[in-house]
Amino acid sequence: MPALKIDMRKPDYVIPENAAGWGLNGRLSHLNSLWIPLLITFVILLPIIVLAIEILVPDVELWQRLWNTILLRVIANTLLLTIGVGVGTFLIGTAFAWLVTAYEFPGRRWFDHALLLPLAIPGFIMGFIFVSIFEFAGPVQTQLRAWFGSSSWFPSISSPGGLILVLTLVLYPYVYILARAAFREQAASTFEAAQIMGFTRTQTFFKLVLPLARPSIAAGTILAMMEAMTDYGAVSFFGFPTLSERIVVLWNTEFQHGPAAELASLLLIFALVLIVFERRLRGRAKYYQQGGKGRRPRRTMLSGWKKWGATSACVALIGFAFALPIVRLITWALREIRYPSVGAWQEVYWEYIGNTVLLAGTAATIVILLALAIAYKARSNSLKGSNKSMRVMSRLVTLGYAMPGSMIAMGVLLVVSPADGKVTQFAENFLGWSSPAYILTGTIAALSYAYIVRFMSVGFNSVDSSMDKITPNMECAARTLGEKPRGVMMKIHMPLVSTGMAAGAILVFVDVMKELPATLLLRPFGMDTLALWSYFLGMESFWQATAIPALTIIVVGLVPVFILMRVGDSNSVDHH
Repeated sequence: MPALKIDMRKPDYVIPENAAGWGLNGRLSHLNSLWIPLLITFVILLPIIVLAIEILVPDVELWQRLWNTILLRVIANTLLLTIGVGVGTFLIGTAFAWLVTAYEFPGRRWFDHALLLPLAIPGFIMGFIFVSIFEFAGPVQTQLRAWFGSSSWFPSISSPGGLILVLTLVLYPYVYILARAAFREQAASTFEAAQIMGFTRTQTFFKLVLPLARPSIAAGTILAMMEAMTDYGAVSFFGFPTLSERIVVLWNTEFQHGPAAELASLLLIFALVLIVFERRLRGRAKYYQQGGKGRRPRRTMLSGWKKWGATSACVALIGFAFALPIVRLITWALREIRYPSVGAWQEVYWEYIGNTVLLAGTAATIVILLALAIAYKARSNSLKGSNKSMRVMSRLVTLGYAMPGSMIAMGVLLVVSPADGKVTQFAENFLGWSSPAYILTGTIAALSYAYIVRFMSVGFNSVDSSMDKITPNMECAARTLGEKPRGVMMKIHMPLVSTGMAAGAILVFVDVMKELPATLLLRPFGMDTLALWSYFLGMESFWQATAIPALTIIVVGLVPVFILMRVGDSNSVDHH
């Protein structure tokens, strides 16, 4: 007889319509209480709305000029990079996730975690490291010419293929972690049924396992493709103009604001196409599995050359995608400490650390507070059986994460620039300020606004997932005993979601710390961060001087990677 299962996350009841005046007056009160989430949603969506208006009212003459100059080239490059990275991350992420999930070989348990490490390395840092190592004058080609002759030809790393390789190495963990989770969720009965049907392990993977994991793998692949499409730093090092790179160059270097805004609106279309494509893949999937923490399939023990081949493949990938860059940076850092190449790095290091902590800390704090407000309101509505409006708003506020940083920055500039004149005039007339030319543009406020729009999804998902784990019966009991909503939030929700809030804040902090195009476009004059410091030095080929800021970014970036490792441990159950 099957055991009775009770889902403690679902309340035994919802607040009835006649409770607390939840009739007509209650509904009016409910609508009135939505103004804070509505305001937050509108403010976050405003930059995206402004760019959408640019699409609806295009400058035909400007588009003709772009068509005759750079448009076709940057579109072709963007598509090539996006598709290339998508294919590369799909193949590597899926293959290694299946390898560590389905097979047992020497070092498997360690590789299971270590394959996530490249996620801590930003693409632009990996880009200048690979260029420095594998370029014509680098140590690898120099040694190869010494072995095979000076007339020997070797592929250039500064090519589209080299760029796709670099971004694939830092982005494959997006696919790996989701594919690994999907493979682990599959029940042993799936494999037993395949054995009865006479399928081999490989046939089982392609005919049963891969289709069941399709939504997760598709989500990871689309996320990696979006990251590649929006990259700015790595494509700059490789001299490979894409839509995201051209937006920054046109606005920040050539001061052609019109073309930059138009390209940003085009990039918005590209991003929306990928989002819709991923949603359709997920929505049309009709594959179901038991999941949960039931009996899992046994891993196949590899023997002979196969087990050492599996170990060697994992060592090669981790060595190439993580160990090589880290060793290179440590070597440079030790040399830079002893023999500084660009002045005394100690004089600016702590200043850039302070700028980075200020910007990332401000953005993380605001994002978590706004995410808490929306998640709490969504939960309150669900107890009343009317969560549709909040569900829509929660999806809208997370839309910015799918948008490029350069595009978000353009949207923020288009929002704050027209407002600057009115704000300045008001400050002069009514507050007596003799007034700076700009109060919003080029300030920490505008930059923080862009960070909030860009990374709200990261904070909201962390807070919302923690909120979902709270047993609703606790809240209903507190309300029945007369506790007010604010008291319920402070006494029940806040202590229980504090871990999720902290994890979300860390993730937002690290993402802001690594963000390049938005910071480059919106930062206050003279206010550089660790990412910008490392990027500018790399662009000038001061490889040795980039090591200290780059290592600092990677060390901090390892924190969320270790969090993901622990989450993976807590969610996995091995059965042998």
